[in-house]
Formats: sequence, structure tokens, C-alpha cells
Amino acid sequence: MFNSLSGRVLVLTVIFVMMAEIMIFVPSVASFREDFYRSHLERAQIASLTLLANDMIDPALETELLTNAGVYNVVLHRDEARQLVLSSPIPSMIENSFDLREASAFRLIFDALARIANPTPEVVRVIGMPVRKGGLAIEVTMPTAPLRTALIEYGLNVLALSLVISIVTAGLLFLAMQRLLLTPIQKLVGNMQAYAAAPEDARRIITPATSTRELRLAEEALHALQTDLTQSLKQRERLAQLGEAVAKISHDLRNILTSAQLFTDRIESSEDPTVRRLAPKLENSIRRAVTLCENTLSFGKAQEPAPSISQFALADLVDDVFENERLANEDYDLVYSSAIPDGLMIEADTEQMFRVIANLVRNAGQAIIATKKPGAITLTAAAHKAGWRIGISDNGPGLPPKAQEHLFQPFQGNVRKGGSGLGLAIAQELVKGHGGQLTLTNTDADGTSFTIELPRAEAIFSK
Repeated sequence: MFNSLSGRVLVLTVIFVMMAEIMIFVPSVASFREDFYRSHLERAQIASLTLLANDMIDPALETELLTNAGVYNVVLHRDEARQLVLSSPIPSMIENSFDLREASAFRLIFDALARIANPTPEVVRVIGMPVRKGGLAIEVTMPTAPLRTALIEYGLNVLALSLVISIVTAGLLFLAMQRLLLTPIQKLVGNMQAYAAAPEDARRIITPATSTRELRLAEEALHALQTDLTQSLKQRERLAQLGEAVAKISHDLRNILTSAQLFTDRIESSEDPTVRRLAPKLENSIRRAVTLCENTLSFGKAQEPAPSISQFALADLVDDVFENERLANEDYDLVYSSAIPDGLMIEADTEQMFRVIANLVRNAGQAIIATKKPGAITLTAAAHKAGWRIGISDNGPGLPPKAQEHLFQPFQGNVRKGGSGLGLAIAQELVKGHGGQLTLTNTDADGTSFTIELPRAEAIFSK
């Protein structure tokens, strides 16, 4: 029971209520002691009035008056004089004196607790103010045993009442928490356990229903988490199926492209100048397609092989990309231009860098074509001490906010209808494989710019 939240709440409630009762008990005991003394002072004053009305009273009556008042003698301070009004034998010496006229709250509490702790009967003197201005002061001597007995009895009654209040309060709080907090938490835990058993089952996603604000926030957060996780699991399953399909297609496509590659030798022998000019482009395209299929089959469904670094002229690679895009988009008004320093050589995987630049240029062209307006795509490059910076920019419509949120995530960063959303994800993965970084530099109504940062090999190993 004590290992459960409800059991601990029950125990803590009892403890806290008892602590509150103790804080109330201490001053209440001091107040009880003060009232006890004042009551005896009043009774002693009333008893003294008998003698003041009649100077001579019977000794037996005097003893009875003192016994009823619970004191040994009574002294009145009247007219600057101290007068012994009633008296009887005192069984022992006076051990202490208490002046209720000037006692502080702390002093009253200390004296009350000290009296409870001291079991030895004593005789004390108590001084207070008479009621109804019956003099300057009244002073009595009295035993402490009745006071201690009354204090203990009062304390036990307070303790019993505190226990009853604690148990009743704890029980009511327990029932309230059980209904308002613990039961919804148990349902929340039950849902989490049921969902964990089959997270791919969308029917097990929690539906927020509680009206308690904090629990409602927890249910909504869990609902969002479970929804995202279920979608991720379904997407992973689809990706696995897609990867298997891609592997099968790549296998067959590789065989087809290999056969097509054999035909390029015959095409090169054609006398048509246009065919002879395009034959090398066709051969390079087929070769790249075959290499991509082989990499997919040899490495896996989603990961890219490590880059094979070599030094090559960036301008030649960009010319190949632009030439392919011009042939593919010859029906559209697109201008491809580059500003690459003469003789600029970079260190990278030729095939992978071709794919990176081709994906970025193709995406830019598709964005411009969608507007049905003329457009331009520009590629710039520069070398610096740590590596190379390549920029691809266009004057297209820019990227919408939704596309920017998931720009480099597979199947989520596409902005055109029918797009797969893989181009930028593939480009970023290939650039990261080189130790570089692909970033969106700018996008607005005037166009979009991407920047590729490629490090030199010595810069990577020096980190």
C-alpha cells in the first residue's frame, strides 16, 4: 500500500494534519493554562468578597472558601496596600511565581510545556488583575498537581480529536484524489501499456477525454507522441517495402541499361553530326545509371556508399549537368549559366557530386516550369582555404513555409504535385558523406539559393 501513490498520499495527509494540530496544540495548551490560573484568581476574588463584607467569618467557612477556590491563600492589593484576605496552611515552600499581567506569549507556552513535563507537585504563586477593578492586583498560592492533571487531560482530548480529524480528512482526500487524479492516471498508464503492445495499431492511440487541465495536457502530449510514432512506424514499413522494390527494380534496370550501353558503340559510328555529338552524353548518362543501380544493390536500400574521392574540374561536371537539363527541358524558356573560375579543381566523388548538383538544378527547373514563366538558374563556385563553396540559385517562386519545415526529410520536402521529396534528402546525405554541408541560403518571392560547402581532405583530418 505504501508503495502506491494513493497510500503515500494517505499517510502524508495524516502526518501533515497532525503537524498542523501540533502547531495549534502548543499555543492552545498555553491558553488553557492561562485560563486555568485566571479562573482560580476569579474564584479566589469572589471568596475574598465574603471576608470584605464581614470582617469576622468562621474558620471552617474560610477553609471551605479556599478549598472551593482551589488555593491556599488570597492576597489583595488595594489602595497601595497588600492585604492577606484568606489564608490556610501551605504544605511546602513556594517554588515559583507567575505574573499573568506581563507574561509574553512565548513565556506562557514555555511555562505550560514545562508544567506538563514536570511531574513533581509544587506550590506556586500566581499574580493577576482582579475583575471589575476590584483592586490593583490579586495574588494566590496554589498547588500545581490539579493544573498538570487538567493539562494532560486536555492534551489527550486534543490528540484524540486530531487523530479523528486526520483520518477523516485523509479519507476524504484519498477518495477525492482516487476519483479526480489516480483513476485518470491509471487509465493513462493502461493506455500506454496497451499502445506499447501494438504501436502500429492506430486504434490504440489515446483520445484525450479528462477535464483536469494538467492531465489533459499529458493526454494531448501522449496523443501527439503516439500519433507521430505510429506514422513513423508505418513510414518505416513503407520505406522497407519501397527499398525492397527499388532493389528488385535496380537489378532488372541494371541489365537493361547494360544492354543499352552496348548499343552506344554503334551510335557513335553514325555519320549524323547531331547523333555523334549526343552519343557521348547518352553513354555517360547510361553509365551513371548503371553505377547507381549497382550501388543500390551492393550497399542497401537507404544508405549511400562512401565517396570515392578524386580531383576533377568542376566546370566540366556542371556542363554535363546543364546539357542534360537543357535536353530534358528544351521546350521551356530556361537559361542555365555558371560562374566558375577557370581551372577550378575540387576533390570529391564525381558521380555523387553529379547527383547532388543535378538534383538541385532539376528541382530549381521544375519550380520555375510550374510558374509557366521564363527563368534562370545560376551556379557559382569559389575556392577558399578550408575547401570549396558552390552556390545554386534561381529566380523561381521560392519555397513555401511547409516545405521549409521538412526540407531535407525524405517524402516530406516536396513542393510540387507528384514529387517524391527525395531530391534534397539525397543531395544532403551525399554532401554530408563528403564531410560537407548543404544549406538553404535564401528563399523568397525573388528566388531560392542553396550553398554547398565541401572541405579539403587535410581540413577534415586536422579536426
